[in-house]
Amino acid sequence: MGQKTNPIANRLGIIRGWDSNWFGGKDFEPKLVEDDKIRKYLNARLAKAGIAKIVIERTLKLVTVTIHTARPGIIIGKGGQEVDKLKEELKKITKKEIQINISEIKRPEIDAVIVGNTVASQIEGRISYRRAIP
Repeated sequence: MGQKTNPIANRLGIIRGWDSNWFGGKDFEPKLVEDDKIRKYLNARLAKAGIAKIVIERTLKLVTVTIHTARPGIIIGKGGQEVDKLKEELKKITKKEIQINISEIKRPEIDAVIVGNTVASQIEGRISYRRAIP
């Protein structure tokens, strides 16, 4: 078997952007670990929100987290209360100023990550796999 290339790597910079946009310099490792902590925390806390992608951008003093989701109402909450809680929790993890942007996916049925997560949750819920697979 030959070595396979990741298809995302072929598209980077042409038709697809990076999931993390920042310059590391000498302290590359802590930023990378922090990005991984942010992604794991958001995926665990917002499992029911239908998250497709999390994009993290950094400037000198601000970390901007853009969440692409099928159900933005679950993340926002009533009057934006849930977003404020989420911002404070992320501020405790990173110890930096956080800005959260939420982007709605108009057609979640064509997003592979969302479809895969819904099928997996249905199978975990003991639904017949023939019904779970669209």
